[in-house]
Amino acid sequence: MNALLLILRSSLLVYLILIPVFTQAAVTRVIYSAGEVQNETRFNDVIEILCTALEKTRSRYGDYECLPDAQIMPKKRVLQELEKSEHNINVTWNPTSIELEQRFATIRFPLRKGLLGYRVLLINKENQQKFDQIKTPEDLKKVSLGQGVAWNDNAIYENYGIRVIQGKYSQLFKMLTANRFDGFPRGIGEILSEYEKNKERNPELTIEKNLLIYYPFPYYFFFNKQDTAIRDRVEAGLRIMQKDGSFDAIFNKYHQDAIEKLNLKGRNLIRLSNPLLPKNTPVNDAKLWYVPVK
Repeated sequence: MNALLLILRSSLLVYLILIPVFTQAAVTRVIYSAGEVQNETRFNDVIEILCTALEKTRSRYGDYECLPDAQIMPKKRVLQELEKSEHNINVTWNPTSIELEQRFATIRFPLRKGLLGYRVLLINKENQQKFDQIKTPEDLKKVSLGQGVAWNDNAIYENYGIRVIQGKYSQLFKMLTANRFDGFPRGIGEILSEYEKNKERNPELTIEKNLLIYYPFPYYFFFNKQDTAIRDRVEAGLRIMQKDGSFDAIFNKYHQDAIEKLNLKGRNLIRLSNPLLPKNTPVNDAKLWYVPVK
């Protein structure tokens, strides 16, 4: 009997010691891509959305870390790293395509409410008159456009027979100044800050006055297919943000000023179709999309 009591006491002691180990929630560590250039600011809104989604789910999923990767690298390499079975990066963001949705797990929730599909051009001041003549997709064949190497929307322009000149993102502003191409289409949330950052070194640059190019171009989070727990947590956070208004608050914080300053409602809208758009894109969910109304 004494031996049995001793065994029971020992077992209870081991159980009590191990309880904190088994009940302590693991910290979710999320490493996101650090961008293509030093001190990247183009994606501050997306990073805030990611970290807020993790914060909104803290009570359900536990603590988290939301950190940039230690290396900057071009988007093509980011996707290659994310796809590996042994990967440091857990999440990146990119315009969607049929190919990407086959390679990665995603959340079909447009991070900028489709705003990235609305494009205003950076041009040389001397070329404004040339762009004054452009009214239709067919007219866009009269000019050349600068784009990053292997950017998803290159295929959209090329599908219309529009000439695309590709280069590294960091070099495209100099290439435009040197008249290597006529216009550089930029997202609404990008163009004002990029213009301010580059106008001193490239004083010939200006923002084109009249055109607004649009194609459906949703921007999603992408994950390695092994990282289902992280993907599910971020999606849960996004749905909470959509309901409580915090997602719209971030959208307005980063984009409302640009929407007004660029006069989207007063520009001539040229619509292009997107041949890369997956069939299951939630285009009919009006709550997910921004639409400028004249």
